[in-house]
Parts: sequence; structure tokens; C-alpha cells
Amino acid sequence: MNKIKERIEALRKEMKEKNLQAYLINGSDPHMSEYVPEHWQSRPFMSGFTGSFGYMAVTTDKAALWTDSRYYLQAGEELKDTGIEMMKAREPEAVTLEQWITGELQPGSTVGFDGTCYSFAEVEGFETVFGKNELRIESDIDLLNEVWENRPGMPDSKAFLHPTKWAGLSRSDKFSELNKELEKSGVDLMVLSALDDIGWTFNIRGADVECNPVVLAFAVIGKNKTELFVDKTKFDEKALSELKNDGVEVKPYESFYDELKAIQGQSVMIDPARSNYRIYNILEVNNKVVRQLSVPALLKSCKNEAELAGMKKAHVSDGIALLDFQLWLEEKLGKETITEYNVAMKLEEFRSKQEGYVGTSFFPIVGYLHHGAIVHFRVSPETANELKPEGIMLFDSGGQYEYGTTDITRTISLGSVTYKMKRDFTQVLKGMINLSNVKFPKGTRGCHLDVLARAALWNDQKNYGHGTGHGVGAFMNVHEGPGSIRPDLNNQPLRPGNIFSDEPGIYRAGEYGIRIENLIHVVEGVENEFGTFYKFETLTKFPICTKLIDTSLLTGDEINWINDYHKDVLDSLSPLANAEQTQLLRRLTMPL
Repeated sequence: MNKIKERIEALRKEMKEKNLQAYLINGSDPHMSEYVPEHWQSRPFMSGFTGSFGYMAVTTDKAALWTDSRYYLQAGEELKDTGIEMMKAREPEAVTLEQWITGELQPGSTVGFDGTCYSFAEVEGFETVFGKNELRIESDIDLLNEVWENRPGMPDSKAFLHPTKWAGLSRSDKFSELNKELEKSGVDLMVLSALDDIGWTFNIRGADVECNPVVLAFAVIGKNKTELFVDKTKFDEKALSELKNDGVEVKPYESFYDELKAIQGQSVMIDPARSNYRIYNILEVNNKVVRQLSVPALLKSCKNEAELAGMKKAHVSDGIALLDFQLWLEEKLGKETITEYNVAMKLEEFRSKQEGYVGTSFFPIVGYLHHGAIVHFRVSPETANELKPEGIMLFDSGGQYEYGTTDITRTISLGSVTYKMKRDFTQVLKGMINLSNVKFPKGTRGCHLDVLARAALWNDQKNYGHGTGHGVGAFMNVHEGPGSIRPDLNNQPLRPGNIFSDEPGIYRAGEYGIRIENLIHVVEGVENEFGTFYKFETLTKFPICTKLIDTSLLTGDEINWINDYHKDVLDSLSPLANAEQTQLLRRLTMPL
């Protein structure tokens, strides 16, 4: 029996002792994080699936894992021989976890899970569906502790203060802004648990989560209260003194839930999607709980001038690093063994030479030929393909700099390519340009614009399964809400200062994948008799592979966009480029 099957059987033994007929695992942490410290990496531990999105259900005789189209191929491989059925999520006709559970269990059965790792909004959905089917829930059971031998401890990395130079606003300014929002809403307190919300609010950064510069913490903020629940040994004395001078009371991380129980007779604001179920359960006993989108999440998404300046600087640094990468690749390809894993390591190496580099913003995705069709392929030395001077390679990577965050995807030619590759590449490029170029009225949602990136592919009966654009933080999480650009309805309008990825793609299983990604940010356009209009400005500074473009498929305006973009890249990077980099840059940005 393999180790995954052994773990599931051990879990079932614990379920039987607790009289549970099903147990749910979503792989998150008490802060509703997408990427989590090792202590909470329950999904890969129990399933072997390593993607960043997925959730799992185990009954007395079955197990299933749901993920979305980014990971269908990967999950299919990683779940082999585990006895876990792969289920499709975020598909119109897909069977949901709730539907699957109600179909498997008899009325009167009990479904268990760790309520600290599920949001209140998620559990509210469970209560509605399971209640109708006479299923009970038990939300205070962490069975992983019982079956996870040598479970990793809590992260103990150091934390530091993020300077106002790059934050743009001081802690005091942010506290004042949040209290204004509380007063406007008639609420006494807000409880924050999302790590990026706390990092932004308190101008703190750390390394408790791989690739995300965040610190494990909770916070309670009100007119007469600014509490940060964190392991104070993460900070040096100078940082603790500055926090104290700004009115922050630092309390032990472990005391958070007990402190919540002491709050009584207050109106308390929480974000139901970013607050765990235990937080709600404690507060609702003796307080009025006000459900509202996290105020820091909304404020954080609209970058101020200092944050935008830092993001622009980060993209210039990134462009220089990628020129070094391109030089290395062209020099070594075909002369020595290079694998996809070597590429991932070299991308990080060249970024690390840039001033202010802190780390990667996510583990690089590198896919040569058929691996490119695995949307979020995480390469390892064991799984890496060797590169040859032919075909195409997709690489999606980014950096965390003390002044900003980057995320870029390029698909490049390594040698001879097919007409089908060039046609697919050009249609993807048309979509990226189409979204970059749009002007749109104030109040527009991301779902209104998503089709622009897909139109060229749709007209040829092609599509991609993932969203087109996610929000990006400023020296913060590379995936940031609340806005997005994808087909799903997201009621958040696009606002000036929002930064999004623009990344259409196409994936042919067993053949290759193509994706092109720039980061774009919303800027104010014009105001006229028809209203206020916004547009996008591109932040990313690295050439697009012109060897893969079929110019016969482009309009004159699209060719002009590419030439203008490449001139901007040339102008932006040239002042910092050495002679060798400049020569390469001029070659890669030659006008079409």
C-alpha cells in the first residue's frame, strides 16, 4: 500500500472513532491563504497533489479531490494509484463537493472538518446544503494532528518593517483611514486575519509563507484599540519600539482566540470570505457581526504613487535579469545539457543579482513542448525535460523586490517551429493586445473585459480554462483580490491603481502550451459627456518573441502596438543595460 493510501486509511480510523462519515480537507490555513506554511499543507500531505488550488473529501469508502483546469493534467498524474478520484471544479456542469457528499451519505450522517481552515462563507454554504439533506457538521476537529507524524511546526522566520518610502502611507495614516471606515459603517471594531491585509495595514513584511512576504498574525483594530497578534520574537527591538510608538499593542499569536472571547457587546466587522469559521463562531455569541469586504483588501488593491513607482522599478530590474537569462540560454542551448529545472534555477539566480531582490514571487513554471500544456507545472530535477534547439518553451516566473512584485510569462522559440504553433501564438498575442488596449467606463467589472482576451481564439473555436487576469500586490502576494479579470461574475469594479495580469493562453495536451503575460494597471483616461473612462498602462518590460508571430494574422494597429511596446522596453532597459545586454535588446526589439 502506498503512503497516500496508508494516510487515508489512518484518517478513516480516526473518523470512525469520532463517529464521522466524511471528512473535508481544503489545504488552507487559519488566514485563508492560497499558499500556506508547511504546518498547514494538509492537501499535499493527504493526497499527493501539489497544486495551489484544490479541496478533498474522504468518506468511509471513497475519496475525491476537486481542482480547476489549470491542474487537470497535473492532478491526473499525481493522483494515480492513490484511490482518490479527480473531480473538476469551476466547470458549468461539474459535480460540486456538496453534491458529491450528499450523494454519498445517508441522512443523519456527520461531516467533519477543521473550522479554523475554512472561511465563514464556505461553511455557511455547507450548512445550507447539508442542512437540507439532514447532514450534521462538526467544525472543531483537526484529524490531521492524529495522522500526521512529525508534522512541521509553526514558521519561525524573521519579520521586518516595510519603509514608508515604498509603502506610500505610514502605519498611523492607515490606522486613521481604517477607523474612518469603521465610523462610516457604524462599527466598533474590525478583525483582520488575511496575512496580506495585515502586512499592508501594519507595514510589515516577513517570510512565513514561501514566496509571499507575509508574517503569521491576526489583528483587531478600533478607535481605541490596535492589536497585533504575532510572535514578537520575529521582530528586532527597534521594530517593536516603532510599532509601540504607533500605538500598536503586540500580543502573542496563540492568545488570539481567547482575546476574541473577551470582546462583548460590540459590533465587529469581518470579511466572511477572509475570516475563518472559528472567528465567526466566537464573535457571534456576544456581539453583532457585520459582514463586509475587507477594507484593507480594497484599499491595498489601489496602489498609491509610491507603490506604483516601486512596481515600475521592479519591472525594470526584472527586465535586466531576464536579458541575462536570455543571453545564458542562447549561449548554452545545444552545447550543454539544459533541463526545465535548470531554467527555473537560472531565472532565480539572475533575479537575485538585482538590487533589492528578496526572493521569487512563486516557483517558476517552465514547460518545454508537452510540459507547457500543464498550466501550472512545477518542475523538479526528476520530472524535468531536456531542452533541445527546436520547438517552444513557456516560462512563467516572477520576483519579490523590496520595492515591488513581478509576474511575467513568455513563450519563446528554441529553434524550428510549426505553422500551428505560430498561429496559436499569434492568436494568444492578439488577445493580450486587445485587453491591453481597451478603454472602459468607470464601474466596469473584470468579467466585462475577459472576452477581449479570448476573442481571437474563440473565433477559431479555441479557448483556455483559466482566468485572464489576477490582481498583483506591491511587494506582497502575487495573487491579490478583490478584483479579477475572468468569466466568473466578480462584482468589484476596476479602479485606478489596480494592477492585473493579462495572460491569455492555449494548451494542447501532449503537444505544447502557449501563454503570454504582462502586468497592466488601471489609469484614469478621459471624462466627457458619456462619463469617466479608464485605460490600462503596461508595467512589464521584456520583449515578446517575434519569431513566433505570424504577421499576416495581425492588423496594422496590432503591429503598431508591438512596435511601440518594444520601443518602450528598449528605452526603459537601455540606460541600465551593459553592452552585451544592449546588443541583445536591440535585436529582440527590432520593429516588425
